[in-house]
Amino acid sequence: MQQNEPPRFDELLGAARHSAIHLEMRDGYAVPDEAEDYRRWRETGERDVDPDSPYWAPWVQMVRTATARGVAMRRVRIVSEPVSAYIQYEHAGTAVNILAGEEVRWLPRDQAAGLLVPAVDGWLFDDVQLLLNHFTGNGEWAARPMELCTDHGVVTAYAGAVAAVWGRAIPHDQYKIR
Repeated sequence: MQQNEPPRFDELLGAARHSAIHLEMRDGYAVPDEAEDYRRWRETGERDVDPDSPYWAPWVQMVRTATARGVAMRRVRIVSEPVSAYIQYEHAGTAVNILAGEEVRWLPRDQAAGLLVPAVDGWLFDDVQLLLNHFTGNGEWAARPMELCTDHGVVTAYAGAVAAVWGRAIPHDQYKIR
């Protein structure tokens, strides 16, 4: 792994030419940029699904810009069932990810048996760069939240694992929360 300055996601996505895929494997995250929206959802059951809202607009614009230049954006989530409150929250907002141009799939953890998956969430860009996302046990960003890896062996292994998960995962419109 490479020990650089934390990479900027927007620059990595901006440089992507063909694909960007995100593998998520935690049942809960506690990152600051979602805290207020998650708190409001927990209190009211209402999720911000306005793609033009201040919460979503920067992400939607970034995804639309990438997909307009031909980058396929995918997101696949491995989840325990019954799902956690956080996964319910994510599921409730996924329509915006899809509207922006992402493909999203879900894989129940019990259906991941037999797959060798990485221990770390990450974004894979063009199968040549891997942005690893490091979290604490309670879902907060770790002291070194992101790590860029371009080691061919690691990136290739991660890409193979993500492809296997994607191939087994259920498209968002067919996945029912349990």
